[in-house]
Amino acid sequence: MSNLEDEFLKLIETEFDKPNSNSILLSVRSGSGRVLFEATAGEGEIDSPYFVASISKMFTATVIMQLVEEGCLSLDDTIDEYLPHLRLEGIHVFRGTDYSHQLKVYQLLHQTSGLADYFAKGLDEDFKKNRDRLYSVEDVLDLIRGQSPFAAPDSGRSHYSDTNYQLLGALIEVVAERPLAELFAERIFARLEMADTYLFDHTIPREKEPLQFFCENTQLSLPLALTSERGAGGCVSTMQDNYRFLRGYFEGELFNKTYFERMTKWNRMFFPMHYGYGLWRFQLPRWLTLFQKMPEFIGHAGVNGAMAFYNPEKDLYITGTLNQIDDPARQFKFMPKIVGAVK
Repeated sequence: MSNLEDEFLKLIETEFDKPNSNSILLSVRSGSGRVLFEATAGEGEIDSPYFVASISKMFTATVIMQLVEEGCLSLDDTIDEYLPHLRLEGIHVFRGTDYSHQLKVYQLLHQTSGLADYFAKGLDEDFKKNRDRLYSVEDVLDLIRGQSPFAAPDSGRSHYSDTNYQLLGALIEVVAERPLAELFAERIFARLEMADTYLFDHTIPREKEPLQFFCENTQLSLPLALTSERGAGGCVSTMQDNYRFLRGYFEGELFNKTYFERMTKWNRMFFPMHYGYGLWRFQLPRWLTLFQKMPEFIGHAGVNGAMAFYNPEKDLYITGTLNQIDDPARQFKFMPKIVGAVK
């Protein structure tokens, strides 16, 4: 075992020794594709499928950008042009002004719509308490209708809302006239040979079922809710497939790389996160780290500790999961240690 592998192994063992650790899957690869480290701790194997949660938003954003490139829609279109079957009235009333029919595609992508987050309106507690149920896009809109939005559209900040990506998933299905699962499979997974990645559907049996994630020491079983998450957070993948996606995504295999200029206009979200178009940027500032430069991460994370990030400085791809929803910030404390181990 090399010194680097030994150091990675110590990191994953230390992380697993922390309270509420039931399974950790970690893959670290160089930009050339060389595997620097792949291992698991606790439940799960190297090739185990797991729920990637909000990393699914990158898949949704990818298909939107493909449709834009094909001329099927514009980022500046209002969403009501494509969603006349959904009742949008009253989903965004801010300080007496109803913006519901003015919301634009790019605002949903960039999380600048200001829409309230349906997941934070009780569903997060349902997840933690293992309360399972199906919900449609219409149900999602009913949850936020009459709730206070974060802000008016284009307020200058991004406000994280799963509602945006539920609406984008519905919009994709209207424009492409196909179910979202088929579109993901054809436009992303087949193209990049991601054989073990799919949009979860509790009615479809799988030869190898995904790992169930935990809340503290309770294993959760939420097949109905995870089916309902769709393009906001309903995909299953593996560490290897997530690497294939990230590399293909950043190398322009899925859509024209010229779009990245617009997609990476980072907006402040919550400290220390910034958001682009279906992308997170995470980097701790120097004043918090004794003025040492900290690594930059671009990609996405999931509420269950799933991570799919690229570190440009060292040309590293980090994928995997901590498989635990008790601490949504946990992977952001873990990843700088991983990059720091690579000299």
